[in-house]
Amino acid sequence: MRKIVIAPDSFKESLSAREVAAIIAGALAPLLPHTELLQLPVADGGEGTLDALLDATAGQRFQSMVRGPQGDMVKADWGMLGDGVTAVIEMASASGLALVARSARNPLYSCSHGTGELIRAALDHGARRIILALGGSATNDGGAGMLCALGLRLLDDAGQPLPPGGAALARLARIDSSTLDPRLAGCQFDIACDVDNPLTGPHGASMVFGAQKGADAAMQATLELALSHYGASLTAHCGRDIAAVPGAGAAGGMAAGALAFLPCRLRRGIDIVLDACGLDAALQDADLVITGEGRLDGQTIFGKTPIGVARRAKLRGLPVIAIGGGLGHDVAAVHEHGIDAVFACIASVGTLDEALSQAPANLARSARNIGALLAMNLRR
Repeated sequence: MRKIVIAPDSFKESLSAREVAAIIAGALAPLLPHTELLQLPVADGGEGTLDALLDATAGQRFQSMVRGPQGDMVKADWGMLGDGVTAVIEMASASGLALVARSARNPLYSCSHGTGELIRAALDHGARRIILALGGSATNDGGAGMLCALGLRLLDDAGQPLPPGGAALARLARIDSSTLDPRLAGCQFDIACDVDNPLTGPHGASMVFGAQKGADAAMQATLELALSHYGASLTAHCGRDIAAVPGAGAAGGMAAGALAFLPCRLRRGIDIVLDACGLDAALQDADLVITGEGRLDGQTIFGKTPIGVARRAKLRGLPVIAIGGGLGHDVAAVHEHGIDAVFACIASVGTLDEALSQAPANLARSARNIGALLAMNLRR
């Protein structure tokens, strides 16, 4: 019997990784009746990481009411893995873009406080290791909100706490870390990070990712100045140039805040997830791998799920097909990193909202066509 491993990421804002894997398998099954279709939904450290890791380890899901990116209360999921001591927290669950309507997105004021509240909840539950999955954030506050929820005090020149949001960091005069939750010192943090961007500069958090969070050019400039001042303040307080660390700009600079005040290490999110999900074992007797994400383009090669899956597949000489909701003009770059063929789901010109709403049908059609090609090959 042939075996196909289906290991996709989510299609952001439309389908979870589990839904993507199920749709692909459902479309292939009638055409490939004698093929094992192993569904292994994965993630790269952004949305979907919690689901992937809980599924892989028989973990337990929890919910907490926390402060969302705009200050309103939101219900956020987090989890404990099967080992009972490792917590998984997705920043997106508490501080994510999906929690804010497009018309209301404003990273000048959005805050990561809710992510810190989830960390507190995990500590209350006895966590001694925390996997913090970055990605999909609505915030550009350098993790300041998260740290303040954990006891850090960021003060202006009058000794008053700064208001929420990235713009306020320009007024930072003093950092008081004496009130940080003491339990943090005994907890190891693995920061799942899928980018190498520094905190500031042309490749930093504000200039690269600010626009997708609702920032126009003027707002990006404001945030850049604020994070530059924040980065300098972190360096003065910690004695380490946090801002320049590759990956410090991830999730609006959340990684920079974590590096400055949490006992942590940055790891490729895809490696954390693929190790926990047992991808290597699943590939041992496979014949083909199908992966994918919402958009395949030149950025996919920088730590995204399809490339992480493809690299491990190529270690075993396996062919890899990737399905994307859409393809960028520079998608050919993925062929140099282990992906043999790419397929786009979108069949006609339309709006983004139309593409998102039609994602299940578009994906099923693309997967069905791939299955037909594979079936023809088997009949030869």
